[in-house]
Amino acid sequence: MQRPARPPEPHEFMPDDFFRRLEKDEIVRAGRPLEVDLGCGDGRFLLGMAGHHPERDFLGVERLLGRVRKVAKKIGKHGLTNARVLRLESRYTVEWLLPRASVSRLHLLCPDPWPKLRHHRRRLIQQDFLQAVWDTLEPGGEFLFKTDHPEYFEWAGEKIAAFGKFERLEWPEDAFFYPKTDFQLLWESQGKSLQQLRLRKQAQA
Repeated sequence: MQRPARPPEPHEFMPDDFFRRLEKDEIVRAGRPLEVDLGCGDGRFLLGMAGHHPERDFLGVERLLGRVRKVAKKIGKHGLTNARVLRLESRYTVEWLLPRASVSRLHLLCPDPWPKLRHHRRRLIQQDFLQAVWDTLEPGGEFLFKTDHPEYFEWAGEKIAAFGKFERLEWPEDAFFYPKTDFQLLWESQGKSLQQLRLRKQAQA
């Protein structure tokens, strides 16, 4: 695939070829952990993590061009050298683009729950996606998931249990630095809470 006609924004990651799996050194600097934020939205979580962890590299994934441009501008405004944003679908990114055993933590925060029964097939948490997450994570890497939708949380738990490879970890509020998205802050201001899962790819599997 030829390079797209649209030039990349500053701080935007645009692969030369979207139809091959990347090599690790194309996306992360040597010796640095890589964290990926799927559906990074306005970039609040991505920027917070990148600012707090200058020793790690971060990639935000976002489908909408307008959001990608805004997040890229925010990265530049904050002077962050360890964050970039990729314009692509989350599922495709994980299943076909990210290098295998390359990601230390993969974050999926409040994805579309597709609440109608006929739309459940569009949900990200499916067996093929979980296998792709497993393949993408390095040994000991973590998959962190949050949702405001109780039925989707139950669905995800069932799919993950059926997949059977992840180790489920406790995730107390003070476990580690984890900034809240604007969506989470709004939800909590209404007296509601998010449900969350923290899963680890065991080093020996």
